[in-house]
Order: sequence, then C-alpha cells, then structure tokens
Amino acid sequence: FQNKRMAYSISQQIKDVILRNGTDKFYTAGDFADLHNDPVVTRTLSRLAKSGFVIRISQGVYLYPKQTEFGPKLPTVYEVAKTIAKKDKSDIIPSGMTALNELGLSTQIPMKAIYLTNGTPRTIKLGKRTIVFKHSVPKMFAYKSKTFPMVVLALKEIGEENITEEIISSLKEVLSKEKKQDLIRHDYNLAPQWIRKKLLL
Repeated sequence: FQNKRMAYSISQQIKDVILRNGTDKFYTAGDFADLHNDPVVTRTLSRLAKSGFVIRISQGVYLYPKQTEFGPKLPTVYEVAKTIAKKDKSDIIPSGMTALNELGLSTQIPMKAIYLTNGTPRTIKLGKRTIVFKHSVPKMFAYKSKTFPMVVLALKEIGEENITEEIISSLKEVLSKEKKQDLIRHDYNLAPQWIRKKLLL
C-alpha cells in the first residue's frame, strides 16, 4: 500500500511539473532526478504516454504537446534530434541534405534527417521520417560555432564543382548574422582549404 501511495505521489508530482512548465517541452527520466526514483519515473512517463497526456517521441523521450484543432503539434526533427543528443550528453551537427535545409539552401525536406554525432550512432523513427545519428571524427566537433560546421557539411554535400556564386553569397549572409564573429573566424581557419578559398571571409 505504501509503495502504491508513493507511486501515486510521484505520478502526481510529475504531472504537476509538466503542467506548470507548459506545452512544447520535452522530458526524460533525468528531468525528474530530484524524485530519486528513476524506475517509477520511467513507468509513470510510459503510462502518461499511453493515456495520451504526453507523446512518446523515442525511447525515453516524451513531449507535452500543444493541442491544435488538427491534433497535437509535433516538434521539428531538429528539436527532437537536439533533445536526444542532450539526453545522450553528446553534440550533433546537421549533415547532408539536412544541413542544406537548415541553412535555407534547399526547401526539400529529407525523409531521412542525418546528423553527425560524437555520441552513440543510432536510427530513430519519427512518424514517416527517420533520424540517423552517424558517429563522426572529433575534428568535426572542434568547430566552436553552431553554423560554421553546417556550412562545411553543406558545401561538401553540394560538391566543389557545383558551388555557385549565389550559394556562396547566401552562406556569407547566414554567417554574417552570427552574433559571435570571433567564433566564425576561429572556425574559418579550421575549414578545408578549398572551402576557405570559396568563402574568402
């Protein structure tokens, strides 16, 4: 009886926290570490997903969604990827078509979103779309800004011979909007020589 009461109390505390924080927030068991009972927290989140109170995004990751007239508003793939990376205590960089999309160079939304990671490689299904985490070399994570490594990966995806003045102009505009230009300068010096020649920052 005592255990049941404790589980109910933890369940109520979790619901209270989620309601207090509002919609569009992600949760993992780690967000409730102060309750000092991971197994009950894990079971509670799973039960709340079954009841429809939260949505299970991937193993161990839940979302308290905003409700619209068309049903719950789902997060972007990048938001999900960032949340999973945070849970894994790893870094991610959008790669390939995903990088082109994030930088506004392509409006095509890839069905398979690829991210380089310094954490565990894995594949996650998100409705009809797939998130792929590919393990990458430490060098890719030596960049200090968020945007510059995406620019490097986008240019590699396009291919040196296919890069136009228009593409370079768009990327320079994106980079000029970065608040910390010292990080951009640092990252520029790390880039492959052919990319430095194209960008000429």
